[in-house]
Amino acid sequence: MSSRNRDSDAQAADWLARRDRGLSAAEQDDYLQWLRDDPQRAALIARHEATVRRMQHLARWQPDGSSEPNPDLFARPRRRWWRGVALVGAAAAALVLGGLALQREPEPAAQVAAPPKSFLRVNERQLLADGSMVELRDGSRVEVMLSETERRVRLTGGEAHFNVTTNPARPFVVEAGKVVVRAIGTAFVVRIDSAQVDVMVTEGKVRLERPSDAGQPATLLEADGPIVAAHQRAIVPLIGTGPAPEVTAVTADQLKDALSWKAPRFQFYETPLADAVAEFNRHNAQQIRIVDEALGREPIGGTFRVDNVEGFVSLLELTLGITAERGAEGPILLRRAR
Repeated sequence: MSSRNRDSDAQAADWLARRDRGLSAAEQDDYLQWLRDDPQRAALIARHEATVRRMQHLARWQPDGSSEPNPDLFARPRRRWWRGVALVGAAAAALVLGGLALQREPEPAAQVAAPPKSFLRVNERQLLADGSMVELRDGSRVEVMLSETERRVRLTGGEAHFNVTTNPARPFVVEAGKVVVRAIGTAFVVRIDSAQVDVMVTEGKVRLERPSDAGQPATLLEADGPIVAAHQRAIVPLIGTGPAPEVTAVTADQLKDALSWKAPRFQFYETPLADAVAEFNRHNAQQIRIVDEALGREPIGGTFRVDNVEGFVSLLELTLGITAERGAEGPILLRRAR
């Protein structure tokens, strides 16, 4: 495989993983442009999706207690070309090796129950005993430690939105790596990766602190502490010892984009296009209508924000050979491209 093909494979796998955890509006635009730049990329996405789905079948397989190996588990699948739309991948896309691209879909093992054709995915939410709410982005993890004098949550990975009830007698603090975020009656987002901690405040304000080396309660970064107020953010590097984090303003659009992962999402799995369209129509004022009846039977798969009608239609145009007619008023009409 050429270096260019390996790069394309890696990019496709990366987009699958990013789409599964949810694209922001800016990322969605980048993804659509990436597909438009090379017509072969839609086929690459489809092949990687087929690989991911084969891994999902394997992940759901359960041994039946027999001491004999299952001869069909790794058997070559019957020839059945995957016809659905690979609009989004699952988190298992991270396991896809560069260059591995299966074009045929295997039949699931007889003992594996078929997954539902569609369902509504929402983020995990934890209502704490004090009434505060923690909403977790896919794959994020927190540890909650409540006492009579303090409410402490440790974010060990990913991103979370905190909506904190005010209680001056029991401070609410969030640990994220080397950074401690102390809430002052507020709602805010904390995201941590290997390089930095990103704090964005939606309501109220927070104060940034840094824990002591001995792991004791946090001490202030400065005497009066860096304060991040509503519609502001601060990014704290986790590598090195730089200056105190700079607090910058964020616009309403930037804040909306940063919180786009909070929106509910549809999960489709070999779902007839007509059923997927019906789900979008139930939740949105902008309606979609399928002109060609046979087109409605096409199976699709993927994860989509419930409110992202335009993104859903755009991906159909790019990957399934569909023409969408958009008028000033009325529904979006879907028909096969002539």
